[in-house]
Amino acid sequence: MIELVKAGGWVMAPILMCSVLALAIILERAWSLRRSRVLPPALLADLRHWAEQGSLRIRQVEGEHAGSPLGRMLRAALVYRQYGREVVKESIEDTGRHIVFELERFLNTLGTIATISPLLGLLGTVSGMIEILGIVGQHGSGNFKLMASGMSEALVATASGIVVAIPTLVAYRYYRGRVDELVISLEKEAMLLVDLMQVQPARPNA
Repeated sequence: MIELVKAGGWVMAPILMCSVLALAIILERAWSLRRSRVLPPALLADLRHWAEQGSLRIRQVEGEHAGSPLGRMLRAALVYRQYGREVVKESIEDTGRHIVFELERFLNTLGTIATISPLLGLLGTVSGMIEILGIVGQHGSGNFKLMASGMSEALVATASGIVVAIPTLVAYRYYRGRVDELVISLEKEAMLLVDLMQVQPARPNA
């Protein structure tokens, strides 16, 4: 494996760095974009129960789910519930924008890695071809051993860039779709919350 990396030339260093960074982002997003973290099932059930009982309170949102995106959105709605539906919706939308930004964190970096990895591989190909041409110019086309070194650098670098780019692009597309799905679910729950708050009188938040 080490020999293969060496054969790819200097361009293998940035390609390896891209692969490590992409793997770290993929694992971090897999943890952060879990549906159970963004939309805790227990909080969803409690929300409906509290609404049916007419007992939605800020203090009920405190606890283990308070830091979840849904919990933060619920808290934002309850803080401004006494000011009317429009103010509540504005508060939810403002909180939602921050939540979407957090859900999309590092995805642009992942997309960038998917784009530049094959380009780095192509750069390695060009570097290898330049080396081959230099060898031909100095020693003629009969020295296949020296030419093989340049060909190895060109092929290994290209293959490595593609190997990094393919799973990174797949992960980028998947997480983009995942974020869209979670945002739609959050919006649905937020609108449900606004409607539920309209059918019960505003009470003290404490």
